Amino acid sequence: MKILLIGGTGTISSAITRQLAASGHDLWLLNRGNRKSEVPASVKQVIVDINDEQEVLRQVGGEMFDAVCEFIGFLPSQVERDIRLFKGRTRQYVYISSASAYNKPAANHVITEGTTLANPYWEYSRNKIACEELLMKEYRENGFPVTIVRPSHTYCERGVPVSVHGPKGSWQVLKRMMEGKPVIVNGDGSSLWTLTWNEDFARGFIGLLGNPKAIGEPFQIMSDEQLSWNQVYQCVANALGVTPHLYHVASDFLAAVAPKDYDFTGNLLGDKSVTVIFDCSKLKRAVPGFQCVTRFDEGVRRCVAYLLAHPELQEEDPAFDAWCDKVIAAQESAKQII
Repeated sequence: MKILLIGGTGTISSAITRQLAASGHDLWLLNRGNRKSEVPASVKQVIVDINDEQEVLRQVGGEMFDAVCEFIGFLPSQVERDIRLFKGRTRQYVYISSASAYNKPAANHVITEGTTLANPYWEYSRNKIACEELLMKEYRENGFPVTIVRPSHTYCERGVPVSVHGPKGSWQVLKRMMEGKPVIVNGDGSSLWTLTWNEDFARGFIGLLGNPKAIGEPFQIMSDEQLSWNQVYQCVANALGVTPHLYHVASDFLAAVAPKDYDFTGNLLGDKSVTVIFDCSKLKRAVPGFQCVTRFDEGVRRCVAYLLAHPELQEEDPAFDAWCDKVIAAQESAKQII
């Protein structure tokens, strides 16, 4: 197939790029070229700002694609741009939405593609919902061949997934663990979460490309494994070879006292603090044989080994470190009141 990825080098899309290239597809990437050295040699790269529509059309306007996949569309205006650019130029348009778009809290903790979309806590999720609604309207009224994909928390070797971290990523949390300091876990750590290795996600995603069952439909792609946040942090500590000191703080308190750029109202209250179990049977019917095979304890060991071997990724965050100490001290002080 002839496939165009808008993006193609991020956490999710990099695995898709590698697998499509290895399978011999005619793969094109449209992006700014910031990670061009990581792209397989067989991939055609279109280095352009996608908002420059005239330049995009100059470079790809005469091409017809079997699938165009949008990984970096976050606003309805960006989706409207894509419709202008690729209407009549692709047999399938795959939009990467987000499982955070599901209603919080959901009426049922088992989430399917039919679960109501509504997130009062997170503007990011509401924008994803608006993009989905715009695309489905275009499909119903004009036959635009859209497929919607909703990933949840997908990770790769470049970062260790944790629930509470600062704007510079999770390294400071790992550093606190290695130094024997307490690390903050949202709530009591018992809510369940799903973490999906990006190579597993990619296989499900690729199974939807060119798939006639996918047109006009939403699909969620995740692992069937659920872990509590306490188990997640324990797996991280095991990978580091340390004993974790987990310190539990209510999610609404964390959201109330965190700096604005931490966005815990969205990330925690609107997503990670809520127990969800995803039912991916719809995907498995459309892509027979699909199964996520990477347990989190296996995946996180790869992440930790990669980070320890790449010092350039070990970005410290002293402001977050100090904030953690301050929150812990405040809660300990409050315990002395009674």
